[in-house]
Amino acid sequence: MYDIIIIGAGTAGISAYKEAIKKTQNILIINDGPWDTTCARVGCMPSKILISTANRIHDISHVSALGLDVKATINTEHVMQHVQTLRDRFTRATLKDVESWPNEHKISGRAEFLNANTIIVNGQKLQAKSFILAVGTTPTIDTTQKHILGSKLLTSDQIFELNQLPESIAVIGSGVIALELAQALHRCGVKTTIFARSRRIGSLTSPTLQNLAQEVLSNELDIKFEVLPESYEVQNDQVHLNFTDSNKQQKLNVDYVLAATGRSTLLDSLNLENIDESFNDLKKLPIDPISKQLGEYPIFVVGDAHTSTPIQHEAAHEGKQSVNNCLNYPIIKPIKTLCPLGILFSSPQMATIGKSYKQLKDLNKEFVTGFVSYEKQGRAIVAAKNQGAAEVYIDVHTHKLLGAELFCPEAEHLAHLLAWILDEDITIHQILEKPFYHPTLEEGLRTALKHARRQLCS
Repeated sequence: MYDIIIIGAGTAGISAYKEAIKKTQNILIINDGPWDTTCARVGCMPSKILISTANRIHDISHVSALGLDVKATINTEHVMQHVQTLRDRFTRATLKDVESWPNEHKISGRAEFLNANTIIVNGQKLQAKSFILAVGTTPTIDTTQKHILGSKLLTSDQIFELNQLPESIAVIGSGVIALELAQALHRCGVKTTIFARSRRIGSLTSPTLQNLAQEVLSNELDIKFEVLPESYEVQNDQVHLNFTDSNKQQKLNVDYVLAATGRSTLLDSLNLENIDESFNDLKKLPIDPISKQLGEYPIFVVGDAHTSTPIQHEAAHEGKQSVNNCLNYPIIKPIKTLCPLGILFSSPQMATIGKSYKQLKDLNKEFVTGFVSYEKQGRAIVAAKNQGAAEVYIDVHTHKLLGAELFCPEAEHLAHLLAWILDEDITIHQILEKPFYHPTLEEGLRTALKHARRQLCS
């Protein structure tokens, strides 16, 4: 019987293994599919490679805003090869690490539970004192669409395997993955149409920022809000879509359809109902949000297999921290919660730090909103990146930062500063005593904080 069996070798599973191996050799990690993580193979890394290329193309095409006159010919023929070359570099690093593990510690295959301490994989029964479930997710696919479109329907797991950029594509969805890929493809010269079920775009919950994002991004992208394709047909190697927009029947022909409507957990592959009959409803699994424990069993679910925030650094943290609970069971300790930090790499970027606007409203928190527009922010104007805005949320009673939402240039860096400040648990008055160099984008945060402080002091 093993001390720990880890099921899934994504970011969370690999992190768990690296921590467990420090404390016991009696462990096993099982993985069904590639061992190079979703992040490196089809997620964070290849998407950021494509986005970086796309943004450079965009910058070259808009240098007139910097007083330059450049005649440039941009050839995107080798973009996908570039994406795949760098992607393979990152996956090789992960695989090299996995290959260094002892063979007796790893099995490739699909694991299924027979009972609370027994699984079967490749016909072999294996037992453990505790389990870490890090099976991750898979793109959500409409089976009817897949049946009609076949290879013309792509997901974020498949789009990076294209040999060439397509001439046209329809993106279904307006969330994080959809927006990042749609804007990148558009900037690479792909005729891109976004079909959004609602008017919401990206990750912002602030009504002010959400409306601003819709306005700014609609000026660049063809976004059809509250419109979805009604039918599909493949003819002459193209997809013909029919949809209704502004009460008019319309048609669109594209090379591919990208389904980017979210990801679904792979917990359904484990036969959890063999542990407890009630576990057949994955939406009602009794997973403790603090310890990640499944019911009263020595089983811990980590990473994006069961979370509303599928974020790489949180998955790594949960995988590592869950090992101690496995080895010390039945003594269970809370897994230290990291400051919530989510970033969307659109342009302008979006970010949510700490509590979002919606979360604060739902909690009936008394707070003031500090606002800054980046349209008139000095450094943003200098860089010709003066779009968007930012909000900070300050507790009326404690004067402490509760959270923030950003839709502005370099939000990825500003978001980290705000997350670190949140962890310091200090007041707005203490924050404003920090240095803000001139001229920088960070000065925009000071403007927002001052706006909030004026409301507190009025």
